[in-house]
Amino acid sequence: MSPRKRSLRENKSTQGDNSIPTKPTSSDSSSLPDKPDSIRPSPRRTYQPSIRSTHSRASSILDPPHIAPIDSAYDHYRSRDTSSPRPWTPSSRMSTASDYTRPPPANAQYEPADLNGSPRPGTPSSRYGGSPRRPLPSAPLYHTTTRNSQYTADDATVSIPLDDDVNDDVFGPEESDISGAHPYRDSYAGHSQVTLSEEDSQTPFGEKVEHYGAAPEGKQERRGVRAPLTSKKEVQLINGELILECKIPTILYSFLPRRNEVEFTHMRYTAVTCDPDDFVDKGYKLRQNIGRTARETELFICVTMYNEDEIDFTRTMHAIMKNVSHFCGRNKSRTWGENGWQKIVVCIVSDGREKVHPRTLDALAAMGVYQHGIAKNFVNHKAVQAHVYEYTTQVSLDADLKFKGAEKGIVPCQMIFCLKERNQRKLNSHRWFFNAFGKALNPNVCILLDVGTKPGTNSLYHLWKAFDTDSNVAGACGEIKAMKGRLGSNLLNPLVASQNFEYKMSNILDKPLESVFGYITVLPGALSAYRYHALQNDETGHGPLSQYFKGETLHGQHADVFTANMYLAEDRILCWELVAKRNERWVLKYVKGCTGETDVPDSVPEFISQRRRWLNGAFFAAVYSLVHFKQIWTTDHTVARKVLLHIEFVYQFLQLLFTYFSLANFYLAFYFIGGGLTDPAVDPFGHNIALYIFTVLRYTCVLLISMQFIISLGNRPQGAKKIYLASMIIYGIIMVYNTFATVFIVVHTVKGDQLALGNNVFTNLIVSTASTVGLYFLMSFLYLDPWHMITSSAQYFALLPSYICTLQVYAFCNTHDVTWGTKGDNVMKTDLGGAMGKGNIVELEMPSEQLDIDSGYDEALRNLRDRVEVPQQPVSEAQMQEDYYKSVRTYMVVIWMIANAILAMAVSEAYGYKDVGNNFYLTFILWSVAALALFRALGSTTFAILNAINMVVEGRVRLSLKVPEWLRDRIGGIGSKISDTMSSIGSSVRS
Repeated sequence: MSPRKRSLRENKSTQGDNSIPTKPTSSDSSSLPDKPDSIRPSPRRTYQPSIRSTHSRASSILDPPHIAPIDSAYDHYRSRDTSSPRPWTPSSRMSTASDYTRPPPANAQYEPADLNGSPRPGTPSSRYGGSPRRPLPSAPLYHTTTRNSQYTADDATVSIPLDDDVNDDVFGPEESDISGAHPYRDSYAGHSQVTLSEEDSQTPFGEKVEHYGAAPEGKQERRGVRAPLTSKKEVQLINGELILECKIPTILYSFLPRRNEVEFTHMRYTAVTCDPDDFVDKGYKLRQNIGRTARETELFICVTMYNEDEIDFTRTMHAIMKNVSHFCGRNKSRTWGENGWQKIVVCIVSDGREKVHPRTLDALAAMGVYQHGIAKNFVNHKAVQAHVYEYTTQVSLDADLKFKGAEKGIVPCQMIFCLKERNQRKLNSHRWFFNAFGKALNPNVCILLDVGTKPGTNSLYHLWKAFDTDSNVAGACGEIKAMKGRLGSNLLNPLVASQNFEYKMSNILDKPLESVFGYITVLPGALSAYRYHALQNDETGHGPLSQYFKGETLHGQHADVFTANMYLAEDRILCWELVAKRNERWVLKYVKGCTGETDVPDSVPEFISQRRRWLNGAFFAAVYSLVHFKQIWTTDHTVARKVLLHIEFVYQFLQLLFTYFSLANFYLAFYFIGGGLTDPAVDPFGHNIALYIFTVLRYTCVLLISMQFIISLGNRPQGAKKIYLASMIIYGIIMVYNTFATVFIVVHTVKGDQLALGNNVFTNLIVSTASTVGLYFLMSFLYLDPWHMITSSAQYFALLPSYICTLQVYAFCNTHDVTWGTKGDNVMKTDLGGAMGKGNIVELEMPSEQLDIDSGYDEALRNLRDRVEVPQQPVSEAQMQEDYYKSVRTYMVVIWMIANAILAMAVSEAYGYKDVGNNFYLTFILWSVAALALFRALGSTTFAILNAINMVVEGRVRLSLKVPEWLRDRIGGIGSKISDTMSSIGSSVRS
């Protein structure tokens, strides 16, 4: 016997023992005939209202009447002979069997579900009788006969109030419909009124039915899920624009701690039909500009998004929500406090409606910010450029897609979600942020983030504090960290480890050095901030923002290759324009306390493609700033600051020069150091084995560099993944051998007692090695962050030749590629017509008469005889632009390749590979590397000292606020002198 039949028979046999005791309801019931036990009514048909549903609310006319339990002698209704029996369906079989199964207890408690079926945020499971370790079961799909019994007393009375629902709701008053309140009632009633025929009633309940037919194909809707329905409604336009106040979902409303304002109960949708530059001029307003929600905005946060999934989005958004909570937790601040969230607005700009990830929209909908089915393409024949959603959310989703509410310290957050209709690049997204929403809110500080970046819990506060303490700061950035994964598992990938080391050393040496001078070459878009007032253009329309957005309108040959590549790194142009702004004294600052984690490329093609844009943009932007260095003298900076900036320009020029000849310098370093082992007196292997190894690696290096040009000019990294990977492995082998040669030569020199400081071999190699690796270790320990030296330094030095050769060659060979998207003509031509029809028969236009055929033939003969001139098709503007870019690219690559080749050949011919001791060029290169590293270390040390002074001053100020006045007067004399001295030093350096 099958398990299903056994369970049904057992259920049937035990039904009499477990049935509810009943008694007659009237005196006439005793005269009714007895009902056979075989067709005893199912307990499901006995109305058993739950304790919660009957005692926690008033009775309603929608509830079924209270009927006493029936007696076993009651004669049930039987179908008449004239009535047509119910047709047989598979569902009738199933319903017959299910009628005789035991129903769930009437007072059973289930875990109320939230948006994802989990316990609702802000409500512990113990409130419903469960616990986190042993939660209550989820409620079955239709476990009661009425819809009201599915809700608790609190949920049954949930409504979304307004001061005046009829007047404030843009949809107008809704008609009252009793059936609308219980959309499932009619369907239940229809099934319950159908009786079983005698033929069906004689069928065994446990019979296995196999006539269900084939399974349906395609995606099927979930049972019990009601598809959202739409209806046509008349909406009043506001100033000719579509603006809607839409109620939030009931489930979301039910667990909100605050419901006293429209910003919590309604989502505002605006269909923007104008350019972002005309947003304010066309009369568009945000919630922070109107009504009771009109507020001043201190901090405006921008999160740019393209096609990232919900994991990346929630990682960033949840970190922002925790930072907003940190602002509200600073109760002693004059700016922030309990209601500090009212001064912060978070703006999410998505680049293209068709590009956004669907689950990211679901995450936004779960927070109440987004609703499906609201947006429209046109408003009175005007195309919509962007869909703007506004809502103040009180819940957050973490990276594990778990709801976090007020019980986890989450405070309300004002959010703006701008969904652009078309994909127009990240620069256009920033134009919506600055020129549209920024102009409407006029904030003090603007913070830029990328989706996927996870700022620290108090990072945004430290970033804002840099502007609050120094009025001359126009821009600031934090420390970008590579995401290392669980227990540093991502560092097992050499690419990730090398980038981790690169980011760390840049944040220890480069950023602090540039911050001391006041000009940081690039504020990373993943985590940076700007003073909105400093970004504004002057009266003539010229300024940082005009130059920043200039790259969006570059088309055709009007944009030369230099300008086009320069605007691949438009954030570098923005930094330069801020520092060099006429009649101003703006500076840029690095904030060590601000950190943010971001995911880095973990595959070779993605890594090469990313660095191509970075290297080209950085190179051409550096050239631009060096060419226009005279703009510094039109600013209002002090003479000392201008001198410091010119020292930084000299440093940048030397760095640019070494970058341009890095290809030749890498080959020469290997040529001389690796060739130093070929001397029989130094050969560690004997029998001239070092000579053979050096010869093989030397020709391999030359061929590998030549191959880099070929594959960079003709292949994409995604199409030549194995070639690029193989070349990086070979470069790593060459670097390992070169490192071995350096160490062996130094050890051999020490053992030979040739330790005189004037000895070239010993001095050059020791100084060069100590200036790089030694200073890296020293500065890392000084900043109390040395772990990357242990976990990632070996991978970085092994991949260093790939950074120089592979990435640099690919970047220079693709200077013509200045696009951010795909190119190609995908428009179908229709000038020839088409053949349309059904099946094997089509309709088309063609010459049918003999006269038409003869006319075409005569025209062909006449053209041949008269030699009719064929009009030349003009070259398209896009083709001219591509040809121009490629020609300039060719000239640049040829000049760069010839310059490096001449340098390498000239030096290698002047000095033999065994002549390491008296090599002037090698000495110059090694000592130059040492000098530049020492310069970076001095700047980094100065930055650390200034930070220490500021910490001492701030600590004394905090301490003075806690010390009583009588004690403050006694000990304040000496402390004030020290603090005044330190403050004067810090202010003089900052100015």
